[in-house]
Amino acid sequence: MTPFRLAKSVRSLQRLRRIVAVLTQHGFGHIVDRMNLRRFMPLPRWRRAAQPQELETVSIGSRLVRVCNDLGPAFIKLGQFATTRPDLLPIDIVNDLQTLQDRVEPFETSAALELIRQELGASVDQSYQSFNPQPIASGSIGQVYRAVAQDGADVVVKVKRPGVDQTIRLDLHLLKSLAEMMEHFLPELRVYRPVMLVDELEQTLLRELDFTYEAASTARVRAALADLPHVHIPETRWDLSGPGVLTLGVVKGRNVASVLADTEARLDGKAVAARLADLYLKQFFDVGTFHADPHPGNILVCPPAEVGLIDFGQVGIVSDELAGHMVGILVAAIYRETDLIVAILADMDALGPDTDTRQFARDLRVLEDKYYGQPIGRWDLVSIFHEATAVMRRHDVAIPRDLVLVLKTLTTVMGIVLQLDPEFDLVALFRPRLKHLVKERLSPGRLARSAAVAAWYTLGLLKDAPQQARSALRQLASGQWQLNVHHERLSELMSELDRSSNRISFSVVLAAIIMGSSLVLTADPAVQIFGIPLQWFGVVGYLVAGILGIGLIWAILRSGRLS
Repeated sequence: MTPFRLAKSVRSLQRLRRIVAVLTQHGFGHIVDRMNLRRFMPLPRWRRAAQPQELETVSIGSRLVRVCNDLGPAFIKLGQFATTRPDLLPIDIVNDLQTLQDRVEPFETSAALELIRQELGASVDQSYQSFNPQPIASGSIGQVYRAVAQDGADVVVKVKRPGVDQTIRLDLHLLKSLAEMMEHFLPELRVYRPVMLVDELEQTLLRELDFTYEAASTARVRAALADLPHVHIPETRWDLSGPGVLTLGVVKGRNVASVLADTEARLDGKAVAARLADLYLKQFFDVGTFHADPHPGNILVCPPAEVGLIDFGQVGIVSDELAGHMVGILVAAIYRETDLIVAILADMDALGPDTDTRQFARDLRVLEDKYYGQPIGRWDLVSIFHEATAVMRRHDVAIPRDLVLVLKTLTTVMGIVLQLDPEFDLVALFRPRLKHLVKERLSPGRLARSAAVAAWYTLGLLKDAPQQARSALRQLASGQWQLNVHHERLSELMSELDRSSNRISFSVVLAAIIMGSSLVLTADPAVQIFGIPLQWFGVVGYLVAGILGIGLIWAILRSGRLS
């Protein structure tokens, strides 16, 4: 990956220059240098490349927060997204990145009204009985308004920010290329999986840019939880929604943090805790889609014991395979079978090539011994989660993002549950459900279905095998087989050879100008061209050679390669 492949347009080149300038400004100039990006630095800023003294006392995480804030939506989302992978990043950096706020200046309501008209095919007055033009929230992707639908229902309307698609797609293109360069030029950072992080961010952001995903997730969870009493999920108004506009019903209640802080609220903490825990376990193991952003502002409580969830912009998916792994990990954790946990993680391809499985299992057992036997009320689930992810990071274990989301969501929710009811028994909650899940997965009917699926794939493979073998032999006999060899650093070598040959050619031309100018200066002063003494052309040649020579020296200095 060469820097010039990053910029496919004038706009992307300008954006890359901005990224390089901000990274250098906040103390990451050494990374810019090692990735050969210094040439994109604007000239005045290149001269000020020395780091300010104040950066010596600022943590890396705080500097990353400044970088994300300066570079806008996609980078803010990247910082927030990185906090969901504490198994990859050090906890101090994760804690700093959690201070990132996705709040930007609101855009004009007139633009929102025009987008609603385009999306819904009707004006705001035709679509809504009333529409409050004052936004109640504004983020990097959307802006939220209060309104009343034509049937009189109170709704919230989320409208996509104009031009945000192009901005985020451009930044994603640059981020993907920069992540590849980072793994290539800074091998010590490969442990943080920058390419994997950006790939996961791209999938998440592209879903967020299309509000249809959030609408469908909200509707799916609402339908699946319809039989739970006293639990409320927003209604998706499909007639008033589209890729750029999302209209949802209003869920009444106050965020759980404010209710807990209100000593006068008639709150039934035990009932709310039980309903909230059951609500999430049902999403994990029965629905297969779960609300993955359970901060207190998204969990609503209406005393004494009504529970609501809002904002399904971030959801996790629990496939049947992942659910099986989750059941195995939870059972192993309850019965202290750390070797089984390691085996399950190995089946998930989570172990790195250098992972020492025995030492990994030993460290997990040490962590388990620290908390086993303590009263559950003394558990700090967030600390336990961070300690567990630190062990995984130390042993080069990168678990799938959906499982990380499950564990992080479960940790956050159970922390809230214990605030509501300090005597809540987490193990007693899990045991009967896990027994049921294990029994269901080992039932004859389930095993028979799995065997039937495996047989179907096997028969398909056996059926196609003769034809594929005949095709391979035919290609071999006709000499059509090819062996393709790809050298990872060959493109970099070719780029360096091109650059070197260009500089050599430039130097030869420069030397020829100097020699020619020297010969002209020794000519007879009486010789003239167009009435101008010939010696003056030699002086002009020297000036041109001087300017070109300074340009060549500057290019070499900016490349950072003087040896």
